[in-house]
Amino acid sequence: MANSFVFSSESVGEGHPDKVADLISDSVLDACLAVDKTSRVACETLVKSNAVVLAGEITIPKIGRKPIDSVINVGTVVRDAIREIGYVNEDDVFHADKVFIHNLLTTQSPDISQGVDARKVKGKKTAEQGAGDQGLMFGYACNETPELMPTPVMFAHRLGRELTAIRKSGRVNWLRPDAKSQVSVRYEDGAPVEVVNVVISTQHTESVSHAEIESFLIKNVIEKVIPAKLLNRRSEFLINPTGRFVVGGPQGDSGLTGRKIIVDTYGGWGRHGGGAFSGKDPSKVDRSAAYMARWVAKTIVASGLSTIAELQVAYAIGHPKPVSVFVDTFETGRVPDELIALAVQEVFSFKPADIVRQLDLLRPIYRQTTNYGHFGKTGLSWEVTNRSAALKAAVKKLGA
Repeated sequence: MANSFVFSSESVGEGHPDKVADLISDSVLDACLAVDKTSRVACETLVKSNAVVLAGEITIPKIGRKPIDSVINVGTVVRDAIREIGYVNEDDVFHADKVFIHNLLTTQSPDISQGVDARKVKGKKTAEQGAGDQGLMFGYACNETPELMPTPVMFAHRLGRELTAIRKSGRVNWLRPDAKSQVSVRYEDGAPVEVVNVVISTQHTESVSHAEIESFLIKNVIEKVIPAKLLNRRSEFLINPTGRFVVGGPQGDSGLTGRKIIVDTYGGWGRHGGGAFSGKDPSKVDRSAAYMARWVAKTIVASGLSTIAELQVAYAIGHPKPVSVFVDTFETGRVPDELIALAVQEVFSFKPADIVRQLDLLRPIYRQTTNYGHFGKTGLSWEVTNRSAALKAAVKKLGA
């Protein structure tokens, strides 16, 4: 008898309040890195009604003790991010040109800084760059999709992208920025066989009927994105299931940076260490080591060593080496997991400074990661598999 189950994953649109906050935080990060690639940034954002609150710690070594506003117009960065999302309608309470911005950013704690800096200080056991915090990070990959990502979350992201593309093209005038998508996929013996249901909730104007929204989205979004072979008469489409979604965005709900960490990663399929990404420079291993773990997990699968791979790496604050590296292929590995883990540590360096170097992370690249997941996209250094041959060679050598 086939092992059958249904798994669901969600995604959110660029105008979802939490993603508005994420994009603002990543926009501030990119602006700082454009001024000085060694900037230390931890920027948190809260959005609600017509207000934006920025809090956190930023140090830009290039400008010394000068305030951040001497080189970066934070207000312009915030408003440009909101405008790009599409909050520019005159009936929006949350509007790019009308929001009130409260800037509570300070400099980084010197106690944290000395742990991260590549220098010797009293009480620190090494002069190497250390991790910006303790914690554990996970990376995951599987061979279900071309992106080597789980099927449900990739479909949910694709629905969101298509919906946003239609809205920004002006093809219809009733779509508004806030939106969510969710896809439930039935698996049999580990393989996706059908889409059981699709949920799309999208903000809209008063002028459009629910029937028009439903008909348009089924035809122009769902049936365009979901492969026909995975849809059947049993597939259920739930479009704006509350019946109305006019009040949305930060007017309808508050938004916070880092509150969509499952959307940002593997849709709940792969494990998560709990750390958020947006607004953090790569000295924060919450972000950089999660990217590293994805790179390694994807390389394991791309090399043919397994069809599924999950990697966990853990750190102590101020310490330059991970305290553990663990590989699990869920019994799909062609060689023992212990051997793959040894080979991984021979081919890749997990020291925070080396992660930054290997993935070229000291660049203003983070706004492109904010929406529709940080993984499974082209053009990102942690999505390449250029070390597959080296990893296979290491496994062969260590297993000889």
